[in-house]
Amino acid sequence: MTRVSTTRPDQTSLGARPTATGTRFALWAPGASAVQLCLVAEDGGERRLDTVPADDGTWQLEVPGVGPGQRYGYRAAGPWEPARGLRFNPAKLLLDPWARAVSGSLDLDGAVRDHLPGQPGRIDDADSLGAVPLSVVVGEVPRPRPLAGPRPTDPVVYEAHLAGTTRLHPDVPERLRGSYAGFASPAVVQHLRDLGVTTVELLPVQHFVTEPHLVAKGLTNYWGYNTVGFFAPHAGYSSSGDRGGQVAEFAELVSTLHDAGLEVVLDVVYNHTGEGDRDGPTLSFRGLGPEWYRLDAAGHQVDVTGCGNSVDTSHPVVLDFVLASLRHWVTELGVDGFRFDLAPTLLRDDRHAVDLHHAFLAQVRTDPVLSGVRLISEPWDVGVDGYQVGRFGRPWLEWNDRFRDDVRDYWRGAGDVRRLATRLAGSTDLFDPTSRGTSSTVNFVTAHDGFTLRDLVSYHHKHNRANGEHGRDGSDANRSVNHGVEGETDDAGVVAARRRHARALMATLLVSAGTPMITAGDELGRTQQGNNNAYCQDNEISWTDWSKPWSDLHALTRELLRLRREHPLLRPPLHPVGRPVRDATGADLGRLDLAWLTGAAAPSAPGGVETMTEQHWHDPHRQLLGMYLSDAEEALLVWCHCGGQTVDVPLPGGLLGTGWRLLLDAGGDSVLVGGRLRLAAPTVAVLQSTDLPR
Repeated sequence: MTRVSTTRPDQTSLGARPTATGTRFALWAPGASAVQLCLVAEDGGERRLDTVPADDGTWQLEVPGVGPGQRYGYRAAGPWEPARGLRFNPAKLLLDPWARAVSGSLDLDGAVRDHLPGQPGRIDDADSLGAVPLSVVVGEVPRPRPLAGPRPTDPVVYEAHLAGTTRLHPDVPERLRGSYAGFASPAVVQHLRDLGVTTVELLPVQHFVTEPHLVAKGLTNYWGYNTVGFFAPHAGYSSSGDRGGQVAEFAELVSTLHDAGLEVVLDVVYNHTGEGDRDGPTLSFRGLGPEWYRLDAAGHQVDVTGCGNSVDTSHPVVLDFVLASLRHWVTELGVDGFRFDLAPTLLRDDRHAVDLHHAFLAQVRTDPVLSGVRLISEPWDVGVDGYQVGRFGRPWLEWNDRFRDDVRDYWRGAGDVRRLATRLAGSTDLFDPTSRGTSSTVNFVTAHDGFTLRDLVSYHHKHNRANGEHGRDGSDANRSVNHGVEGETDDAGVVAARRRHARALMATLLVSAGTPMITAGDELGRTQQGNNNAYCQDNEISWTDWSKPWSDLHALTRELLRLRREHPLLRPPLHPVGRPVRDATGADLGRLDLAWLTGAAAPSAPGGVETMTEQHWHDPHRQLLGMYLSDAEEALLVWCHCGGQTVDVPLPGGLLGTGWRLLLDAGGDSVLVGGRLRLAAPTVAVLQSTDLPR
């Protein structure tokens, strides 16, 4: 494909910018032969105005008397040469990629495709007006208030769906449920503060549409990973209408969370757009030129995302667009960071290979705005060499799916203590301890994609019939157990075993070195009825049910987060690797920052307890592991026991500390008996030395 050459436009000049007398419009479409601005009236009619080309590939026009709330779109004329990726079709009304707000819905029964049905090479000249969403001119919005207090240095992430969190919340006014204002309700904010999280990570809130195959089934894209408006808050989450009110409402949500001391991180989807493959709707980018998407020599989409298209950040203007969008959400809408869906797609070069020296990484790292925000990657996509966990470098945090898998395996009795220990100590096999801090690993047991915590201990198989794909969707490798009954049950013994298992998983997550991520509702025992791919379920399957919480799990989560705040050893900035602990003068205190214990006595060993040897590490039947942590001020002991029998373990003494007290027991029935701890499995127990030699 031959790419149209152009100088790079100033991104801050693009979009619709109100002036003292009207609005100035600017659109980048370097390969177009003509571009018309279309102002859409309340009755659905349009006024077409010719724009003026500039040397940088933009088309511009200032229109007097036009102000905020005006709906508009563009029609771009030019070559129709699909084999070269050129699909200009002035019959299709296009969204402004730089629009600050989007109005209206997508009608897939309308003339929204640029080609005739089943004939991708033949242009369709039916008008799409009335079937596509429209751009909206937005005026000045007060910038959100800054975060109250310092930025958290030890973040605890709470991954939440903005609408689903409040759809069923009894203390959120009904008219606000599912909206930005609903999430900002005092009841929701108080729950987050009381729980002890620091950082709210919202599933996509950039304006998105639903894919054709879901519409055909009567379903919708609930999660929102199908963006078309990268500068625009999703209109469907607004209680203030879709003519710009969504922008102010989102900004007020950010202010409210900031007032409560909570960071706001957005899950963003720059790897693909909602236009899908070539058979999808032409809504914006596809109709503006071939620069936006990765194409092969025949003009076909190169799909490394599994979503039909891949955004081409190897093009400098497309990369500038992504960076400008990110800056907009920070500077204008106050967000504190981003989690990048399928992040390796953004690092692919013009040959579609992952480049860890890509300009995206370099520019984010040095950008005066973006270098100061929280950056989280989902470090994999579905293309060649797409798995890049641990390779993004500082200052990135990265989702760690190995943590998820190894912790799940251990607690279902199918793992080993070697992998568990690696995850507890910050995953040094993935994150180089000489160059990365422990916060680099984002630890999680569940996420939006997959089973909830309750379902993880209640279902052996996925139950995705409601998705309409005959069970073909969703992972089959869930590493889950049902404790003898598939799905919900009234059997008290089964329910008790499930709750105990869930508490052990939550405890492991929150005592491990790294950045923990809790999936919203897990602390309440939220269920999706066994659906492990609920992306299309905007209903009670996905919504948080606040009426029947697992109160014991909620209380445990609060207590675990309190312990993390009060005990720095549970959130070390550097990976503990077995270094000698020294006092302020440099004197060796006779203990290590990390030691692994077997649970047996060893009178001749330091502290009188046995440490793990190679033989212990490779014992496939070992179910008990002790993690000893210390610094100059404190010593903690964490025991993980996944077996079915109660065991008595000796507690360290001497220089390792004495006077041990039980700070937390996830199972609830372990006890101290003399100088030993009686562990009733399965459980995670945390102890503190009250008499530590210094």
